[in-house]
Amino acid sequence: MISLLVLSVASLGPGDDPTRVLAAGQKPADRRLAPPKTLNDYFPFAVPASREAWEQRRRQVREQVLVALGLWPMPEKTPLAPVIHGRIDRDEYTIEKVFFASLPGHYVCGNLYRPKGSAGLSGPGGKRPGVLCPHGHWSNGRFYEASEKAAQDQIKQGAEKTIEGARYPLQARCAQLARMGCVVFHYDMVGYADSRWIPHRVGFTDAEAELRLQSFMGLQTWNSIRALDFLLSLPEVDPQRIGVTGASGGGTQTFILTAVDDRPTVAFPAVMVSTAMQGGCVCENASHLRVGTGNVELAGLFAPKPLAMSGADDWTKEIETKGFPELRRLYALYGAEDKVLARAFTQFKHNYNQVAREMMYNWFNNHLKLGWPTPVVEKPFVPVPPKELSVFDEQHPVPKDVVDAAGLRRYWTTTSDRQLAALKPEEFRAVVATALRVMVHDRLPQKEDVEAEAVGDRQEREGVVVRKFLLSRRGEGEKIPAILLTRQDFDGTVVVWVHPAGKSSLVQDGRWLPEVRAILDRKAAILAVDVFGTGEYGSATIPVDAKYAGFTFGYNRSLLAQRVHDILTAITFARSQEKTRSVHLLGLDKAGPWVVLARASAGDAVRRTAADLNQFDFGNVTSTSDEMMLPGALKYGGMAGIVSLLSPGDILLHNHRDFGGPPGERRPGSPPIEPAKAIAWLLR
Repeated sequence: MISLLVLSVASLGPGDDPTRVLAAGQKPADRRLAPPKTLNDYFPFAVPASREAWEQRRRQVREQVLVALGLWPMPEKTPLAPVIHGRIDRDEYTIEKVFFASLPGHYVCGNLYRPKGSAGLSGPGGKRPGVLCPHGHWSNGRFYEASEKAAQDQIKQGAEKTIEGARYPLQARCAQLARMGCVVFHYDMVGYADSRWIPHRVGFTDAEAELRLQSFMGLQTWNSIRALDFLLSLPEVDPQRIGVTGASGGGTQTFILTAVDDRPTVAFPAVMVSTAMQGGCVCENASHLRVGTGNVELAGLFAPKPLAMSGADDWTKEIETKGFPELRRLYALYGAEDKVLARAFTQFKHNYNQVAREMMYNWFNNHLKLGWPTPVVEKPFVPVPPKELSVFDEQHPVPKDVVDAAGLRRYWTTTSDRQLAALKPEEFRAVVATALRVMVHDRLPQKEDVEAEAVGDRQEREGVVVRKFLLSRRGEGEKIPAILLTRQDFDGTVVVWVHPAGKSSLVQDGRWLPEVRAILDRKAAILAVDVFGTGEYGSATIPVDAKYAGFTFGYNRSLLAQRVHDILTAITFARSQEKTRSVHLLGLDKAGPWVVLARASAGDAVRRTAADLNQFDFGNVTSTSDEMMLPGALKYGGMAGIVSLLSPGDILLHNHRDFGGPPGERRPGSPPIEPAKAIAWLLR
C-alpha cells in the first residue's frame, strides 16, 4: 500500500545536544572526508576464489558498465544503411570507404580492408575472420601521419623497421591484418577524421547529460557495437572469428566493447590496461563506470576468451607484475592460463609500434586460426595519402540529416523514454532495480558486514536509555555517528530516523521532541544517524570535477549515494539488535528522497516507510555539484521510477509532486496531516 500525504516536522532550536557522539568540534575519522578517488589512483583487481563467485561478479560488473554507458537496456538498433565506395587496390588487399548511421543522423566513418586470394579462408563457404580497429588520440585519428623526422626517430629506437610503418602505423596494422586474411574495419572516434559534426570532448558534460547517462564514452561504445554489426553484415565475415584491437583510447574502446558484447572472440588492447591511470579523456570516462572496479577487471570480463595486451614506458609499464598475474589467476579458474598474455616494452614510450603490432599479429594468427607462418613479421606496404582515405566526396557528400550533440541527445531522450514506457510493469521494475543498484553502488549489507563501535557508557535521559555508536561497513573506513534510544518496555520495533540535520533533530532546547516521545511511548526504539555530510560531519561534500562530472562519479559514489549507503548500514544495524522484530524508516524534510532510495534498495528488510518528498524530483537538479545529483536518475523515470520499486510495500509518501507511482499510474496530492498521525500510521 502506497499512500501520498503531507507531513511537517518541528524545527530545531538552540540548546543542549544530548545526541552528540564525538567531542564538540571533532569530526568522524571517516575515509570519505579525504579527497575523492581519481583516474590517477591505484586500481588493483582482487580475483574471486572460485569460478562461480567470478561469474556472479562478472554479471554485476557487466551490468554496471552497461548502466554507466547508457546502454541498460540496450537501445533499439536502427538500420545502418551503409555506403561502401571508392575501392583502392593494393597487392594483396583492397581498401574501401565506408559510412553508416549508428543512430539516425549520426554517422560512423572508416575504411574497410579486404584480403585478396585465399588467405584467412576457412570453413563452409570460405569465410574470413573480421577485425575491428578503433584508434586512440593520435593526431587526426584514422588520417594519422607522422613527420619524416619523427618516423626516422622511431626507426633509430628500434620501434619501427620501415619508413612507411613509422609514418603510418595505423594503416600498417590494417594492411598487415588484411594480408593475413582478415576483413578489417578501421573506424573513427567521434570528432576525428571524417566524423567532425560532434567535436571531441564537447556536448555531454552538463547536469542533464549526467542525469540521463548520455556520455561521449557511451556514444563511442555504441559506435563500436554498430561497427561490429556492420562488419558481421558482410557475407564473407566469419562470426566465430572476430578480433578487436586498438591502442591507448582505442585500447579502452577494445576492452569496453568486449565487456558488453559477446561476439568478439579475440582481443588485444594495447597500452591501456593497468592498475594505474585509467584513461584521461571524457571519451574514456563515464559516471559509475569504475566505482569499485578498474581497467584490469574490466578487461578480465572477456575471460576465458584469448586476451593479450602490451605495455610501454607509460602508466602500463608495470602490467607484467601488476594486473597480468591476477588475470592469469582469473583465467586459471577456467583452465585457460595460456589464453592471456601481457608484455611491457618499456624501452618505448606510449605507442602501438611495430614491436607491439607484431605481438598482436602472432596472437591473432594463433587464435583466429589464420595459418600464417610464425613468427609473423610485418611486411612493407604502400600507404594511402590520408586525403584519399576520406569517405566523403562530391558523389558521396555528408548526409543532409546529420545531427549535432544536441540533436542526438534529443533522440536519445525520446527513444529511451519510449523504450522504458513500453515495458511491462514487472520488466520496468527489474530494469530500474538493476540501475538503482549501480547508481547507488550498494545493496543492503549482511549483518556480518556492519560493524558498530560503542562510544561512551549507556546513559538514561528523561526515562530514555541512550546508547551511542560509530557505524561502518567492514573494510570501508567509515565512521557514521549514530544514537539508539530505547525504553525499558521496548517491543522490538525500531524506527530509523533520518533528517538533514542528523540526529540532533531529535531534540529542541535540550529536550526530546514530542515526535520522539510519541515513538518511544509506543514502545518502539529510535535509531538516528548522521549520514554523510550531516550532523557531526559538518558540511562535508563530494567535490565534483568542474570540467566533467564523470571524472568524479566514475570513481566515487555521489553525495546522495553516500547518504543512501549510510541509511542501508543503519537498517542492517537496527535489524541486528537482539530484540528487534521489525524496522521502519522515517525520512524527514529533504532527507525523504534519501530514505525512498534506501527503501527501494532494502526491499522487505523494512516493514513500513514514511518519507517527506519535499516537493523534489530529479528534474530540479541543474548542476552536477548539486547534493541531489544522481547520474542516471532521470533516465530511469526520476522519483516515479524509484517509487515503482516500493510496490508492494507499506509506504507513506507526503509533500510530493504529482509524479505518480509506477508507470501509467497517477496519484493526486493529499492535504497535510499532523505529525502525530503520521507516526501513528507508521507504528499502527
